[in-house]
Amino acid sequence: MMESAKQRDALVAFAPALALLILASLINYVDRGNLALAAPLLKVEWGLSASQLGILFSAFFWSYTALQFVIGWLVDRFNVNVVIAAGFLVWSLSTAVTGMITGFGLLLVMRIALGAGESVMFPAASKIFARNLPEHARGLANGTLCASMRWGAAVGTFGGGLLIAHLGWRTTFIVIGLISLLWLPAWMRWKPVPMLSGIQRGNASPCQPGDVETPSFAAILGKRSFWGASTGHFCFNYISYFMISWLPYYLVHERHLSISTMAGTAGLLYMVDSLSSVLTGWFTDRKIRRGGDPTVVRKWAMGLGYATAALGLCAWAFSGPQTYLWCLLVCGIGSGAGGAGVFAFGQTLAGPQAAGRWIGLQNGIANLSGVTGPALTGFLLDKTGHFAIAQLITAGVALLGGFAWIFGVDKLEQVRWPAKEKVFS
Repeated sequence: MMESAKQRDALVAFAPALALLILASLINYVDRGNLALAAPLLKVEWGLSASQLGILFSAFFWSYTALQFVIGWLVDRFNVNVVIAAGFLVWSLSTAVTGMITGFGLLLVMRIALGAGESVMFPAASKIFARNLPEHARGLANGTLCASMRWGAAVGTFGGGLLIAHLGWRTTFIVIGLISLLWLPAWMRWKPVPMLSGIQRGNASPCQPGDVETPSFAAILGKRSFWGASTGHFCFNYISYFMISWLPYYLVHERHLSISTMAGTAGLLYMVDSLSSVLTGWFTDRKIRRGGDPTVVRKWAMGLGYATAALGLCAWAFSGPQTYLWCLLVCGIGSGAGGAGVFAFGQTLAGPQAAGRWIGLQNGIANLSGVTGPALTGFLLDKTGHFAIAQLITAGVALLGGFAWIFGVDKLEQVRWPAKEKVFS
């Protein structure tokens, strides 16, 4: 009883840090989407070609994806609170400086710097969750973190668009970048320390109290559950990038919506998606607190989420003017539910001492879908003249993701890392 009270006190003490991490994730997605809003103005003002804009859009992912494979080493080896603050500083200054520069080359450098700074977000957050939250509290935390990605996209689209319309794109970048810096003193004030009994930074977890070194990348890559989680995460990102990249085009060119109606429709989808993510995280935590097996509860939630997304995508492929919106909403419900656990699995499996490395590697593999998915959809659209084939392929990817989480991941408990294993970094 006393231990339960202490745990509740620890969770209350962690709440400000959790709120700041969710806010950081929201800002992360606002900043990465700003350039798309400014692109029409830049194209005219600087005389950029469509191919140059494409390079600028993709440059973010060059550094972001590449650094995922090493950033986990940083957050496991050094003070994770300092690492995430440094990354936040880099990406906020990159945003502000973007509003002060001129020329394609300098803008390319700023996009690469933005990707480098933002690469710390999810490995660091997962490290912090793994060492501060018990299993029955990670669902809601991760579900809300996933929802904040959608909130960031929505806030960036509406708020950023409004600022650009009134202040111009340069002032908008400077204002957003500099105001974001206010997050840093708040983080220094409420940054978390490990709260769970038995967890010390870089040492063994409560379920593995022996003398255990932080596992190497090779040890993580050798685990079947890692590849199951990475495959499932890749499939989730494939669905997300399909929606983010092509939904506006679909609504305007295939359903003939106005820009304002398109924005409202996309915003509704984001709202449904994010609400589904938060509710799924809350529900799974509740079931686990009441004695549910974490493996069964979290796997069923993922499986149902991906199956629902696949159903919505299949129906969307054959929908008409009166039904496509309902199909989109079903996709949003499934996508939100399926996204609630993409980081939670790795946090539990890796344990506090290896969560950064595990999630860094997993997120790096998952973000390869941003390279392949949107390009494949564009190719299929050129060949067929419609979205149906791309939608059905995305539905198949969703089903693959559900199978990966259910059958590719072993029992949801910390991997027993070999004792005294040396770190090869």
